[in-house]
Amino acid sequence: MNSTDLALYTSTANASSRVVIRRYSTSFGWASRLLPSGMRDHIARVYALVRIADELVDGPAESAGVDREMRAALLDDLEAETERGIRLGYSTNLVVHAFAMTARQHGIGMELCAPFFASMRRDLDATVFDEAELDDYIHGSAEVVGLMCLAVFEAGTVRDDRDRARLREGARRLGAAFQKVNFLRDFAGDHDDLGRTYLPAVAPTSPAPALTEASKSEAVTSIREDLRVADEAIPLLDPACRPAVWAARAMFGELTDRLDAAPASALMTTRVRVPDPVKARILVRALAMKARP
Repeated sequence: MNSTDLALYTSTANASSRVVIRRYSTSFGWASRLLPSGMRDHIARVYALVRIADELVDGPAESAGVDREMRAALLDDLEAETERGIRLGYSTNLVVHAFAMTARQHGIGMELCAPFFASMRRDLDATVFDEAELDDYIHGSAEVVGLMCLAVFEAGTVRDDRDRARLREGARRLGAAFQKVNFLRDFAGDHDDLGRTYLPAVAPTSPAPALTEASKSEAVTSIREDLRVADEAIPLLDPACRPAVWAARAMFGELTDRLDAAPASALMTTRVRVPDPVKARILVRALAMKARP
């Protein structure tokens, strides 16, 4: 394969990642459009790998009749292909190939990918998490993704140790906040359809765990603390990516407010969402930030 062939193949792989984020994402996808084109492509590549792994463990693979053991084997294969793609700079899987190009360019290695796949393995089984298990799960499923995105945002930037640590903590906590919001928003589907209860504070009632006002309040308080820490780091980001990160944070902040306002009993049967006009207003504000010198 000559360099022209590789460029075409990589361009095709990149296009496949853009399709994934456009088809699957709303809030995150909208916010990512505020990024410069090159940076936006790298974030789409990260998102696409995360998405196809998530779909493998509890999405179309199960709907297609792929049993738990085969899904576990396929997830192992995907992790192995990701490691190989990063090492070789090539993969026969277009999404993995695109991700590997980003990983190689930005120093993303298996120290971040392996915890992600470990968390995906936890999703192969119906489970109830205790607090320690949940912390590990959130680290692998969300915090490392925030750190991958930060690696893209920080490419070529020189930082002192203090600011670097603040940005890493902010990226971790923003990822954690997004994941905890998803736990509350998707409580009904996670429990009823997938047999999972991510929130350890839910009441262990029969025949199924119940989301109480106390457990909901505890989750919201944790989310708001994560967002507070993230808010301290966002101003340190390069202006090129700051509006997009702020927009994603604002959308999830709005969703947090709506989850907080909804009765816990309603969250057990209803999926709360942010209306598109509200998202549009957030994006308009972010665009105004982007227009400032």
